[in-house]
Formats: sequence, C-alpha cells, structure tokens
Amino acid sequence: MRASTETPVIAIDGPSASGKGSVAERVAEHLNFHYLDSGAIYRIVAFAAHKKNIAWNDAEALGVLASSLAIAFKQGEIFLEEDRITEAVRSEEMSRGASEVAVHTPVRTALLALQQSFRKAPGLVADGRDMGSVVFPDAQLKIFLTATVETRAQRRYMQLLNRGQEADYLKILSDLEQRDFRDSQRSAAPLKQMPDAILLDTSHINIDEAVNFILTCYKKVV
Repeated sequence: MRASTETPVIAIDGPSASGKGSVAERVAEHLNFHYLDSGAIYRIVAFAAHKKNIAWNDAEALGVLASSLAIAFKQGEIFLEEDRITEAVRSEEMSRGASEVAVHTPVRTALLALQQSFRKAPGLVADGRDMGSVVFPDAQLKIFLTATVETRAQRRYMQLLNRGQEADYLKILSDLEQRDFRDSQRSAAPLKQMPDAILLDTSHINIDEAVNFILTCYKKVV
C-alpha cells in the first residue's frame, strides 16, 4: 500500500545514543501513532551481512542484500526471515555495523521505500539520521535531538551495564566520536540539522521533559 503523504509525521533525527529512540517511542505512545526505529533497520542489514559473510564496506553487495530482506516488527520484537533477532541486533557490534553500512548509497536507496511504508494513519513518529532530510522531507514536525558526546557515552555505558553486558566508558566515547564523524561526513544523507528542524539538547533534561517538549511543539503545528 502506498504511504499517504497526508498522514502526519514527526521526524526525530540526531546522533547515536542521544536518546531519540526512547523519546520517539514515548511520543508515539502518547499520540497513538505508529513508530519507526530506522536505526534498527540498518542494524538488521549489518546483522544479515555478518551472517552471510558480506563485508560492511562492500557497498554493492550490501545494497543487493538490503533490497531482499524480509523484515518485520511485531509487538516490540524484530524479525528477519521469521527469526526473532531483537537482542542480536541491539549489541554494540551491530550498532557499530549499522553506522558503517549506512554510509553506502545502494543501502540507503534500497531501504528508502521500506521506511516510507511505515507512514500510515493515524500518524508516524520516525527516528534516525535522515528522517527529516531524506525519508520524510515533508514531515509536519522535525526535531534534531542531541546531547554532548560525554553525556551520550555515559548513557550508553549505563544502558549496557543495565543489560548485563560488559562496558568500557572510554571505548564507548571513542566509538561515538568516530560515528559522529562518519555520520556527519558521509556523502549519502549525512547527519545534519535541517533549517526547519527544532533543536532539542537533552544533555540536562530527562525523557519526560523531552517528550513533553515535542508534544507541545506538535500541538502548535496541527
């Protein structure tokens, strides 16, 4: 079914570990909108490539792979070819892989239509790196959600510890700095704040405050 451009979209973009996923999901719940975690889709590509021994720098092979994946999101779980892979794609390795495969134009082109298909009534909240710039340029509300790299590293560090995983703060900090550079400098849909996007720095506010800010902004545009 073709996505309707009349269906409202809230596009939330920002760097890794900025909290945009948690915030976007909560906003979607408040509005009873659908939710698109575009980062998960790129993690799935990285995961599938790893399973098939396709290098994360092989742009053409990754593009072919991305166009053939059977991806499904059901009740908070992620499925690939009917296999549940939720935990597998949430690892630090796949998060790093997502950033690497996302630089390739063939991959982004292959995934564009899939992401746009999430635009269904009554509305959609989408988070990622290029939701407001490429995937949904006509979004009713665009938010650029960020935080200092030190704050983001601390959040990711605590997130991993709470999951029972090993974590090294300095390594996480270094990885985030590298991802920020890679995401902002890539030729295909680089991460950047659009002129019509509202900046939201979450360095010193909690999730509830960020959610309320976005809901207030949305009420002003509808």
